Amino acid sequence: MHFTKVIQGNYYSAVSSKKVAFHENSLVCLNDEGQIGKIVQQEESSYQFVLDQAKKENVLWTLADNQYLLPGFIDTHVHAPQWPNISQALNSLEEDWFFNYTFPLEAKFSDAAFAHKVYDNLVQTLIDHGTTTVLYFGSLDNAGNVELVKSCQKFHQRGLIGKVVMDNPAECPDYYHDESTESALTDTESFIQTVDKMNAGQFIKMQAVITPRYLTSCTLEGMRGLGKLAKKYDLLIQSHCSENNTEDAYALDNYNKRDSEMLDETGLLTDKSIMAHGTLLNDFDLDLFQERGTSIAHCPVSNGFHGTAVLPVKKALEKDINVGLGTDICGGYEPSIYQTLRQAAMASAMLSDGVDNSIAADKRGVGDARITADTAFYLATAGGAKTLQLNTGVIEEGAFADLQIVHSKYPEFIEQTPYTRFEKLMYETTPNEIDVVLTQGLVAKGELK
Repeated sequence: MHFTKVIQGNYYSAVSSKKVAFHENSLVCLNDEGQIGKIVQQEESSYQFVLDQAKKENVLWTLADNQYLLPGFIDTHVHAPQWPNISQALNSLEEDWFFNYTFPLEAKFSDAAFAHKVYDNLVQTLIDHGTTTVLYFGSLDNAGNVELVKSCQKFHQRGLIGKVVMDNPAECPDYYHDESTESALTDTESFIQTVDKMNAGQFIKMQAVITPRYLTSCTLEGMRGLGKLAKKYDLLIQSHCSENNTEDAYALDNYNKRDSEMLDETGLLTDKSIMAHGTLLNDFDLDLFQERGTSIAHCPVSNGFHGTAVLPVKKALEKDINVGLGTDICGGYEPSIYQTLRQAAMASAMLSDGVDNSIAADKRGVGDARITADTAFYLATAGGAKTLQLNTGVIEEGAFADLQIVHSKYPEFIEQTPYTRFEKLMYETTPNEIDVVLTQGLVAKGELK
């Protein structure tokens, strides 16, 4: 059997939300389809044969002792047109953040030349941070959204991209909303068809995603229309749900129902839906998510600024709800999923133990909410893949070869175990330690010699 590349070395891959497996000196064989065609462990009888064949065909890449193979990371929530505002105005009040910073910036993406410049930089930056797949919110204007597709194609990143719908002029600025519900739906369908055409001849396929911004910005008619388009084209749906007090209150004040109920009634809460944040999801909401098969994009960094609560990740996972990680650029200040998974672990500890020291320790937190580095890594890889229904996020035969090769940041002064090395990788890695990134077997960063 012919392989395009055989990577020899140590690797980590999530087995479940609670367990990460370590495999030593394995042969991970990539095929012409950009998949992991075969994995040979060193104790297998065929190991030496495959190794010799890879050397003979000059397709062997042997990792250094301090290098490790990991799945590429998956970012399940990025607002692409907000990239120029990264790390800006994070402590602003929500209305000020949207109307004085975010919406004026997003309106600029009707200019394709401006969008091209921004998106090339954004996509390359995310690749440099080890992120091979991203679920993107685009802008209102398809001229900019098309440029995002082009940038993903150029830098070998798998992009799932949505034309944002904001067809409720009463809740949107005069200069930034869809002209009408009809035009919002027409433009969404046009973008779906454009992405399909742009995929012709491309090795890595992009996906259009149905994208109502949130309940406040959309009419119910528009949301129902988007639900029908999702069914017609069998597409993923992304939006926000119960992100903060303002968003949670809007549904109750205007419809006397939960945010999740309104999304459900309009056909947008399905097993193909990914809802961002969810810091205020209650037991009713989580049960509804479980029943519908709806996933959550957990954005712990931005939730710390705008979320008004901490998402109970462990509780969601125990209900068999798929959860992935999102940087939420630019509600979050970091394009790194490594930083995001660290914040996810820290936020869970704060939820578990509580933060108000005026309350007795035994009553301060919710208890048993902590997640470990293992779970955070799962969210960044296999969990993210499940939310997006993609065959990636793991180092297994048949999965897409979305991979990153990283090296340890510091020398080992005392003896380490495979698990302590894993923890160090999770808590120390920066782009400087990410040597190579591959998406579907194509090199997106560095070089496979």
